[in-house]
Formats: sequence, structure tokens, C-alpha cells
Amino acid sequence: MIYPRFLRDGDIIGIPAPSAGIPPKKEPSLDLSLENIRKNGFKIQECDGIRSENYPSDTAEKRADDINSLIKNDDIDMLLCATGGDFLVEILPYIDYDSIVKNPKWIQGYSDPTSLLYSVTTLCDVATIYGGNAGSFDMKSLHKSLENNLEIWRGNIPVQRSFEKYESTRNDEIDGYNLDAEVRWQAINGDFEAEGRLLGGCFECINDILGTRFDGTKAFLDRYKNEGVIWYFDIFAMSAEVVANTLWKMKQMGYFKSARGFVFGRVMFPNEYTITYEKAIKRVLDTENVIINADVGHVNPKMTLINGAYARLRCENGRGSLEMELK
Repeated sequence: MIYPRFLRDGDIIGIPAPSAGIPPKKEPSLDLSLENIRKNGFKIQECDGIRSENYPSDTAEKRADDINSLIKNDDIDMLLCATGGDFLVEILPYIDYDSIVKNPKWIQGYSDPTSLLYSVTTLCDVATIYGGNAGSFDMKSLHKSLENNLEIWRGNIPVQRSFEKYESTRNDEIDGYNLDAEVRWQAINGDFEAEGRLLGGCFECINDILGTRFDGTKAFLDRYKNEGVIWYFDIFAMSAEVVANTLWKMKQMGYFKSARGFVFGRVMFPNEYTITYEKAIKRVLDTENVIINADVGHVNPKMTLINGAYARLRCENGRGSLEMELK
């Protein structure tokens, strides 16, 4: 596994918009977020067009060109995606994966940026970070989860533990997260400990690229067959029925043969028509080590996950921990 160089004070973070742009009404949030990143010792270089109401932010070629240019620019030390959205898959045919291998840099984002992160890690064997987007650090006093994210940029990788409370409903009138519900990880087939390589992201986005030339899962699994994989899936709004079908498809493709465990985050917009998420997941992963409702994904607070890192995962009595090692 290729791990890019971690950041130092004064390093420059490039911000592309591979999915949506940031409309004017959200610019104050973005500005506060970028101010916090600068206060932590980093510089920012925005790509043209990230402050835009366009959806997506630009043509596929232009969005890909921004990423390729940041990768090739020796002055840029990391890429942090502006936000999520849709249609990132359109840029994948134009991404210069050879340059990413020759000049690896950390690429971070969550939600729609999954397609880029997942393809880079599985095709190039370069680690990527599933964490906040550029606008995610928009609070006067950063939550511990965001502090962890910034520490990881510097190579200080903490043991991340399940939080006490999560945000079941968003309240834009308060500063920070609206922590109104108790966190409880649920191991649906019993508590467990597991080790393996981390791989995952937004489940909808992974489903989009499965079986395409941008899906390097089979090669990734072959490289790390002796270590196994801990899969993590962030469900945004996919229905429970489609979750079951997607898991079934991945299982038939042989993607779970070396699985050591599965982590599912809290669902942002639940859609349970004929079956619950728990039953849908258990329908396919009936004997596997599975956690649901974990601190992963769209519902804050969330852990920062490094695709490709060796991880030790534990779940016991509704609490959990994740330790990542770069080896």
C-alpha cells in the first residue's frame, strides 16, 4: 500500500469540486471551515468554479482537469474535495491514474467523492481518506471527530472510539452538531474483534462503479488476501431492499470471500419499505461479523477512515473502537 506523505505546517491543500459547487448561500459555512483549516497551520488553494451554483460544478473534463492539475502541481500537498453531490463518476475516464501513482497525495472527501477515492485505492494501491469535505469544519469549536481528522492529516493517528451522542436531526440555528441521540453500535450477529484492510465509502457510489473498469476490487483483494478486508458502508438514502440486492451482488462477485468484518453507518435518509436495514443486511451477511449504526458516514459525528490502512475493529456492549496502522 502506498501512503502519501502526511502534512506539515505551511503545506498547501488544493480544493477541487469534482461533484457539486458551493452556492452563495453556503459560502459563509465554507469560509468558516477554511478559516479553521488555516488556523491549524495549512494553506488553501481553491480551484476555479468551486464557489458555484452549478450542479455539477462544471463539465466532466474540467472537473477531472482540476484534479489532475493538483496532483501534478508540486506545490500542492493534499486534495480536499469541496462537497458531495452527484455525477462524479463522469470524471473517472479523464482522471490521470498514472500521475497519481507517480506523485501520490492524500485525497479526502465523503459521499459522492467515494467513486474517486475507491478507484484510486483499488486501482493504484494508493491510500485515500474518507472524511470531511472542505465545508465540514464549519464550527467555532471543532468537535473531537474533526480534531481527529486534522490529526490524521499530520500522521498522528488516534484510536477512534464510538462517541456518546449523535445528531439525529440537523439544527442549523446552533453552532456545531445537534447531539440529541445516544450512540449505540449494534453487532447483529454478536460482539466481535476483527483485523483487516479498510475499504469502503458511500454505498450508493460503490454500487455505481461495481464491475466497471474503475472498480479494482478484485486486484485489491488479491493483493491483501492474507490479511483480509474490513468493509465499511455509508448508506445515504438507498432503500433497505436495494442494500440487500447490492450486498448479494457483491457477494456473488466474490468480494466478501476474505471479509473479516462489516461496518454500516447510520442512514441519513432511511427508506425501509418492506424490510428493515438490519433484516436486509442479515439476509445476506447472516453469519458475518457485522456492525450497524456505527459512527461512519453522513450522520455526524463520524470517524475518519483511511482506505487501505490495516485496521483493528472492536464492538462490545454497544460501544466500539477502530485503530488504524499504516503497514
